[in-house]
Amino acid sequence: MVTNSDYAAEPAPADELAAPLDLLLTGSAVGIGRRMLPNNSWSRLAVHLARRPRVVGGRVLALRHELTDIARGRSERAPAKADKRFADPAWQSNPILKRSMQAYLAASDTAEELLTDAHLDWKDEQWIRFVIDNVLEGVSPSNNPLLNPLGWKALVDTGGASAVRGLRRFVGDMARAPRVPAMVEPNAFTVGENVAVTPGSVVLRTEVFELIQYTPQTPRVHTVPLLVVPPVINKYYIMDIAPHRSMIEYFLSQGQQVFAISWRNPSAAQRDWGFDTYGQAIIDALGAVETITGSERTHLQASCSGGILAAMTAAHLTEIGQDHRLAGLTLMVTVLDQARAGFAAAAIDEDTAKTAIAVSQRRGYLDGRALAEVFAWLRPTDLVWRYWVNNYLQGRAPAPFDVLFWNADTTRMTAALHRDMVLMGVHNSLTVPGGVHMLGTPVDLSRVTVDTYVVAGLADHISPWQACYRSARLLGSKDCRFVLSTSGHIAALVNPPGNPKAAYRVGAPDDADPAAWVDNAAQQSDSWWPDYAQWLAERSGPERDAPATLGAPDLPAQDPAPGTYVHTH
Repeated sequence: MVTNSDYAAEPAPADELAAPLDLLLTGSAVGIGRRMLPNNSWSRLAVHLARRPRVVGGRVLALRHELTDIARGRSERAPAKADKRFADPAWQSNPILKRSMQAYLAASDTAEELLTDAHLDWKDEQWIRFVIDNVLEGVSPSNNPLLNPLGWKALVDTGGASAVRGLRRFVGDMARAPRVPAMVEPNAFTVGENVAVTPGSVVLRTEVFELIQYTPQTPRVHTVPLLVVPPVINKYYIMDIAPHRSMIEYFLSQGQQVFAISWRNPSAAQRDWGFDTYGQAIIDALGAVETITGSERTHLQASCSGGILAAMTAAHLTEIGQDHRLAGLTLMVTVLDQARAGFAAAAIDEDTAKTAIAVSQRRGYLDGRALAEVFAWLRPTDLVWRYWVNNYLQGRAPAPFDVLFWNADTTRMTAALHRDMVLMGVHNSLTVPGGVHMLGTPVDLSRVTVDTYVVAGLADHISPWQACYRSARLLGSKDCRFVLSTSGHIAALVNPPGNPKAAYRVGAPDDADPAAWVDNAAQQSDSWWPDYAQWLAERSGPERDAPATLGAPDLPAQDPAPGTYVHTH
């Protein structure tokens, strides 16, 4: 069972320990290694600690005493139950391995305690914590090929072949971006064969996107359709990842007419596509959906960076008096208010933004592989060192996992859109009415009054749930439903019913304090998908017979789903 403590806000001084879009986009352009270099935050750390010599001396003395106990075999220090790095019995039975593990854990705790003792302001604390976390993760004895028992066992079991395979994998991974251990084999899945397999057809192709209409799975369907707007920094098929785990498939089974945008993977030739290009693309897709279904209203569902564009487009439609075309707005793991979101907000400044923009402008795009590297180093234990041990020390292929295959199937972002996104994030423009424009009109999210459904993930390290909550409160909707899933960034989306461990809280985001909202929001078990399906149904009009064919006379069915743009690398 999930309790209130599971939803508790992170400790002060930072509001969230995750990364909004501006960090991901600047870090991808200038390199995550820059975050590891010494700067003024380190000087201030030294000054703050120098002012507390007794505290520092006490910590050092306590560490010395514990290291002495460890050397004598008297220490009871053990890893946390959730720490899988030291799960092999040899870490407990072998005296050398046990002592190295205990010494590492003791030193790590001391480093964390000294950082807390320094009482830095939240920006400095977040910058230093990012560096310390990555350094401590990197020097873990579990990553050392001379110490990790899993590597030695593989070496013996394979007669040395594991070392050859591991070295080959290491050389291959380091020879090409993103230069982190591969999380999945590139041929583990095939798009259109075992991922993105829900039947449908492309009914509109422009130079910016393909619009896919999916084949109805019920004899009768709701009259008001659903248009899915995916992120622009990943391919769309996370919404159709696999049978029985596909969000698109599930909503078709609930009688929805589902359409999805599949963005073109741009090259340098499309360097000038910015906010307006993508906003107009959403409006063009909306018009095509209206033509095909005959409905005057459409549900707009969007996620992550696609949610930012969808919210801005909704504000534009409101400004020109066409918000009646929207039956509802759904934003999933979308951050519109990026203020003080942990390390990200601490690490971004005008100079960094300008440098990042200049880099992508020279290339014409932001390379998605660089973005994948940033994602990985934000969670080094799970996304880097786990595969370091598996791929290199044990010489094994990573296990096939469709979500990681999708994650590795990267896309590029145009230079203009990169510029627009970075500047918007640095200035937090969406929190200020008129702070940014879409298609020539000022964006004022408080004027967006359409019914809204907002989803966030409790364990999301990309879109902090507190920031998603604040973002929901920016909208002017009088009927807003906020859902907090117990999952992370992707698992919050790929969240089919039937998971006994899943749960979510739901309610209107009326309280200004996210933590207070958690205390009062109703908790539900299982997936939020059925709740959303009911919310959609209540706003999707009467049912009618499902269409016998896809498309319309002026928009005939073309290539079968998942279309052609999704195959461009």
